[in-house]
Amino acid sequence: MTDKVSIPAAPAATMRDSAAMRWTALLLLALAMFCSYIFMDIMSPIKDLVESTRGWNSTAFGTMQGSETFLNVFIFFLIFAGIILDKMGVRFTAVLSGAVMLVGAAINWYALTDMFAGSSLETWFNSHLNYVPLFEEMGVAPFYKGMPASAKFAAIGFMIFGCGVEMAGITVSRGIVKWFKGRETALAMGSEMALARLGVATCMIFSPMVAKWDGDISVSRSVAFGVVLLMIALIMFIVYFFMDKRLDEQTGEAEEKDDEFQIKDIGAILTSSGFWLVALLCVLYYSAIFPFQKYAVNMLQCNLTFTDVDPNSFWAGNTVTIVQYCIMLVVAAGAFAFNFIKNASLKYTSLGVAIVALVTFCYMGYMRQSAETIFAVFPLLAVGITPILGKYVDTHGKAATMLMLGSLLLIACHLTFAFVLPQFKGNAVGGVVVAYVTILVLGASFSLVPASLWPSVPKLVDEKVIGSAYALIFWIQNIGLWLFPLLIGKVLDKTNPQIAEAVKSGAMSKELAATSYDYTWPLVMLACLGVAAFILGLVLKVVDRKKHLGLEQPNM
Repeated sequence: MTDKVSIPAAPAATMRDSAAMRWTALLLLALAMFCSYIFMDIMSPIKDLVESTRGWNSTAFGTMQGSETFLNVFIFFLIFAGIILDKMGVRFTAVLSGAVMLVGAAINWYALTDMFAGSSLETWFNSHLNYVPLFEEMGVAPFYKGMPASAKFAAIGFMIFGCGVEMAGITVSRGIVKWFKGRETALAMGSEMALARLGVATCMIFSPMVAKWDGDISVSRSVAFGVVLLMIALIMFIVYFFMDKRLDEQTGEAEEKDDEFQIKDIGAILTSSGFWLVALLCVLYYSAIFPFQKYAVNMLQCNLTFTDVDPNSFWAGNTVTIVQYCIMLVVAAGAFAFNFIKNASLKYTSLGVAIVALVTFCYMGYMRQSAETIFAVFPLLAVGITPILGKYVDTHGKAATMLMLGSLLLIACHLTFAFVLPQFKGNAVGGVVVAYVTILVLGASFSLVPASLWPSVPKLVDEKVIGSAYALIFWIQNIGLWLFPLLIGKVLDKTNPQIAEAVKSGAMSKELAATSYDYTWPLVMLACLGVAAFILGLVLKVVDRKKHLGLEQPNM
């Protein structure tokens, strides 16, 4: 009689093993971030309407917009958000972040309504928060004497929203790691960021349209549109909550909260040289991109030669806006689908359609003679390139090398904007071509960050404190996002004193002055950030080789 050999049973398949379920979870997270990105810039394209209908000036508008990162940077909320994430888990923190975003957005909306105007609450805000001790002396106060009451209250709402959106950012990153670890982590992170960034372009298209609906101007209506989208985002986080809960039931894994958080865990993160290098690379990259986006349109206005478009033509109407947005979606869908289609003929047909649509999009931007529509091409290449780069990191590695390549592209683009583009002033076609090519390359450079940098974090810290690690990186990043918009503005004023003098003497109108700045030195400053990032990339590669961090190794 022979003994029976027991064969261990294969582990049961879980939702995480199903590609459809993994990518469904990712889609929920990505679309929630898409909605949050729209609200983040919901007021940016209607600045003139806010000022004309609510009595704000540029200082009030800028102070309100900058308030988004205030609590995250100066009250260290991002650090607390990371602790909450590590103690309470992905699903709880996702729903919490969605709720916090919605509360802040609702306050922001109410501040801009006719209900707030003339109310006792407006009277209170007019009489209070005109001086914030310590922060006033530091020059970083979120309010100032004479700031309109509606701007103060809107700033409070935006601060709260900012806490929620940054909490959502680190939560989504942690959620992707949970569902994709050992699989297509970089592709998933790149895809999430690519889809989320479409929210910026969507906001630029639809916010002004909603505000001017039926000829009745209402800035609160645009903000209300954003609030509705955040309601949808919260619903998506709730659906994700139940998906994630079901996954844990299948795997028998405990939610992250079962690992008790200790302060010494943060110490372990901060003593990692690899973590610091990645964190500093992150802040350098984002500081050279996001603050630049705030000035990019004006930089193009100052360096390109535009002609007036016939107000009765197709290129000056609202229809072209819708058509161009639809073409933008074709570019994004075609480029994104290219990453996933298996059939070779369909795959390259999709890419061909995306390229044709991109050329059409650029042509329409030129015909509209609008700096906004020219720079709108920036996120489009990121949508198609980021997943490709993410897939390459998953299968071939080389994350540190790709970060160095991104730094070189970043340097080249900012120096081109600084020294090459101004040479085409007066050349209507040549200037636009140089601008388009440089913007597209800059988009490719920016794509390297989510595709190669974010997936590297789990290789540097213990899994239990990934949330805190992401929070610390986001906090460091927020410092740069608060600082460099201010620095760019100060450098512009210091290097263009003749403009203010000309306006004061009456020799130049304010409209002409706004498009007459020399952006050379601010752009050189941003290029220097790229140089610093390249040097850190070299150091990171050396550290990776010595300590075997695995940054150059495939994720799969």
